[in-house]
Amino acid sequence: MRAKLLDKGPDALSELELLEMLLYAGNRRSDTKPLAKALIRRFGSLSAVIRAPAALLGQQKGMGDASVAALKIVEAAGLHLSHSDIENRHVLTSWSEVQHYCLTRLAHEPVEHFMILCLDNRNRLIAEEMLSRGTVDQTPVYVREVINAALRRHVKAVILVHNHPSGETEPSRADIEMTAELRTASSLVTITLHDHLIVAGKTVVSFKSLGLL
Repeated sequence: MRAKLLDKGPDALSELELLEMLLYAGNRRSDTKPLAKALIRRFGSLSAVIRAPAALLGQQKGMGDASVAALKIVEAAGLHLSHSDIENRHVLTSWSEVQHYCLTRLAHEPVEHFMILCLDNRNRLIAEEMLSRGTVDQTPVYVREVINAALRRHVKAVILVHNHPSGETEPSRADIEMTAELRTASSLVTITLHDHLIVAGKTVVSFKSLGLL
């Protein structure tokens, strides 16, 4: 598989083969194919395995600390690469990279998360603030906390982002009402609300594209 990777590139390898190679980095003494198959069967895909909580990975028979660490290193590297694609760039002209980053960041989270992307006066990403983690179907969001975080960062604009672990792409009534309230509050302190994105499975839904902003 190593020769195949070097000769033909990563696209030549299946998800199972890629996972086998990652697991081999943490366990060089045994055949990692059965373990890779078990993990794919349990979590559903390579990306879901990599994003799975370390505690759950550790429960799988054959997964030691070194194997868990190998997967978590890949996850961290992926997030870093996605973030570097949009950091200090004009996000409104890099919209596909913003969506990709949000997917990488939240698509496989088992509970709802709410964060804001903080932008400067040239609409460049300067920071990310994770404001809330909730349950499988909701996370508490307070307008005051969003505004305070934006003011603390001295931002000129924000993009709201949260995920729906259920995969539901329709904004809830609470989502719509909270967004409207935040739009009004942010305008009072001269902060522009560019959009509110919902990450649902492999889809990113934009409030602006839905006519809700």
